[in-house]
Amino acid sequence: MTKPVIGFIGVGLMGAGMAKNILTKGYPLVIMGHTNREPVERLKKLGATEATSPKELAAKVDILHLCVTGSPQVEAIMNGPDGIFASGKKGLVVIDCSTSNPVSTMALAESALAHGMTLIDAPLGRTPAEAEAGTLDTMVGADQATFDKVKPILDCWAGNVVHLGPVGLGHKMKLINNFIAMGYAALYSEAIGIARKAGLSKEQFHAVVGSSRMRNGFYDTFMKWTMEGDENAHRFTISNAHKDMRYLSSLANEVGALHPIQAMVKNSFAGMEAAGQAQRYVPMLADFVAIQNGLPPSQSK
Repeated sequence: MTKPVIGFIGVGLMGAGMAKNILTKGYPLVIMGHTNREPVERLKKLGATEATSPKELAAKVDILHLCVTGSPQVEAIMNGPDGIFASGKKGLVVIDCSTSNPVSTMALAESALAHGMTLIDAPLGRTPAEAEAGTLDTMVGADQATFDKVKPILDCWAGNVVHLGPVGLGHKMKLINNFIAMGYAALYSEAIGIARKAGLSKEQFHAVVGSSRMRNGFYDTFMKWTMEGDENAHRFTISNAHKDMRYLSSLANEVGALHPIQAMVKNSFAGMEAAGQAQRYVPMLADFVAIQNGLPPSQSK
């Protein structure tokens, strides 16, 4: 049986590994150029072909992944004059793997149906290391028939695929998931700051918390920066963290949910972004908090 042609827009930190795994599992792949040419050229050497616009790419594929920063970028790719809708590709399935605003996602899904297309959400869990290994988590919002159609493709790059129900639920769950993760980041950063201010070293903090029931997978990658100066263990930017928390605030407001802790978590990242550190990674929040406490950064000698 002929395999569907897969498209991929957004071959960045996460997308490059995902696209590689689609190729190595034997699917034909069309990608769109990226500001960083290195992953594009690497994927082309593995057999991918390149399109110059979303419209051109959509016309060539059956299932198309989006893995971009957030809803403004997704909306531009879908709605623009050279966008996916402009391709007129009937039957196209668009999988939004970005962390997007669910309100936007559901509106785009309605527009997709009007164009004879289907848009579903399948945002990601875990890190670029798992993207490269093909073992990401994904939480999917899609009707059952579409989910059944795309599941073999999702299995190329995800080790854990959870179908939550209709479109929009994937992005809602992803924002809640990221709230828990960014809550850990804010909590750890503040706790380390208090510990150091009180005369405890980061080594003493880690010796206790890192061997206790409070340790988890997020803690392990988060603490790599504070303890070892490894900036690549947890590559998720402050700007993305703040964006996700803004989206969740919007969702909480829309549904009338109490969210005082979430507002404080959001402001932790808002403060660091406002200080001009938007492109630093989330574990570096611990340094930002340390400096506010009059302490040197964790990696200072």
